[in-house]
Amino acid sequence: MEDTKRTQELQTAYFAGGCFWCMVSPFDVLEGIEEVRSGYMGGSVANPTYEDVKGQTSGHYEVIRVRYDPGVITYGKLLQAFWRQVDPTDPDGQFHDRGPSYRTAIFYTTEEQRREALASRSELDASGRFSAPVVTPVLPAPAFYDAEEYHQDFYRKNPGEYQRDRTFSGRDEFIRKHWGEEYFDIYR
Repeated sequence: MEDTKRTQELQTAYFAGGCFWCMVSPFDVLEGIEEVRSGYMGGSVANPTYEDVKGQTSGHYEVIRVRYDPGVITYGKLLQAFWRQVDPTDPDGQFHDRGPSYRTAIFYTTEEQRREALASRSELDASGRFSAPVVTPVLPAPAFYDAEEYHQDFYRKNPGEYQRDRTFSGRDEFIRKHWGEEYFDIYR
C-alpha cells in the first residue's frame, strides 16, 4: 500500500537533449529522482525501434522520462538540470549527433509544466549566456516509447564507451564553456 501511495505522488517530466545516453546520468544523481528511462517521443511510427529513430525517418526524438518526487525536487530544478546539459541554440541536433532525433525539446504533461518551461526558456534566452537565440521548443507530451533495454542506464552498464562518447561529442567542453562552475551547483 505504501509503495502504491508513493508511486501516485510521483510526477513525470520528459526532456529531449540529443543522445539519451548522455542525458540519464545528470538526472540520476539528483535527490528526489526515482527513475530515469531512455525512450522515444514525437514521431509518426508506433513502437519505434532504435534503428527507426536513428535512421531519422520516424520523426521521433531521443528523450528521457524522469519520474520524480515533487516534495524533494521541483520541476524548476529539473529544468535547470536540462538547460545545463544541452546547446539550446542548435535546431539541428546536439554536438556531434545530427538530425531530427537529436534535437532538443521539453515535453510538458500539465499546464503548470508548460508555463514553467516557457518562463525558464525565456529567462535563459534573455540572460545573454548564448550568442544565438534559444530555439528549444516546449511541446505537449505525446506517447512515450521505452528504448531497448541495452540503452537503459547505459552509463552504468558501459562506463568506458559512455565516457568516450561523451568526451568525443563535445558536450562536456560546451558545458564547461557556457556554465563553468555554475554547472556543478545543481548537484550540490
